Amino acid sequence: MIEKPHHLPRRLGLLSAPAAEPFLTEDLLKGIQGHGGVDLAKVVEPLPENDVRWEVEPLRELVEDAMYEFRENPTQADAWLAPRLHAALRITRREAANRRMWNHLALAVAPDYVAWRHLSRSKLRINPERFKGAPDRQCFSRLWWAAEMFRNGKDYSPAAAACANQDLIHSALRRDLIDHRPTAQAMVRIMERGTASTGREIEGLMTAINAAGATLIYDALAPDEPRDPEVLRQWVAEAESAPPVPRHSLPDGPDEEPVPEESVDALTDYFAELFETAPVRGRTLQE
Repeated sequence: MIEKPHHLPRRLGLLSAPAAEPFLTEDLLKGIQGHGGVDLAKVVEPLPENDVRWEVEPLRELVEDAMYEFRENPTQADAWLAPRLHAALRITRREAANRRMWNHLALAVAPDYVAWRHLSRSKLRINPERFKGAPDRQCFSRLWWAAEMFRNGKDYSPAAAACANQDLIHSALRRDLIDHRPTAQAMVRIMERGTASTGREIEGLMTAINAAGATLIYDALAPDEPRDPEVLRQWVAEAESAPPVPRHSLPDGPDEEPVPEESVDALTDYFAELFETAPVRGRTLQE
């Protein structure tokens, strides 16, 4: 397995996909040998120097702790790392949409983590998308966005539960519908109840929810609290004075109003009814 780069940057930067391509060598993708980091640093666009949020050390410590804690089962690291990455990297959605930052985190800061987490045992190779892919595929962006979509206000516990199921976050992040907070919370409830938990079941339910959403306005069935943008701005502004992200308890996210419980209950019941007739491959519906 590859080791961390010898030249570790002090701050996050922006690495375009074309600039990243030469560093995605076969040795790297096979988890044999990484890069030293010096040449890669030459093609990185710097982020503002006066912003503490771009410091690499807290993020590097997080991934090293994850690799140690879950050394026997890397898949389980997702549920632990997602909320902590989100809390440690206090960015806006607009900033998170910049793929170049995630490219830099994966290739310059933690390529060893990407290899540890995503080296396929069957193919003995890492999918390049884990370094510079779409938000639902890239190693770190998928965790940040999952935490963002599934947190309930400042409570990250639903996000941790969602990230414990690879099928749920993979299917959910490919659909805009999950940006409706009651829908996201209802999906977690459905999974926790055991109504739908396997990959086929979740995909079937998500397809049914998507189809029903074309004729049913979920905002009407399950209204949400309006989000106060000032809360997020304040949370981002407090990055400089924020304490280190806790390892043995969940951190707190932006102190937004939680999703109304009655809306989550209404959608959970509705989705459970949808699932009874959802097209799940391999399942025979009972008459």
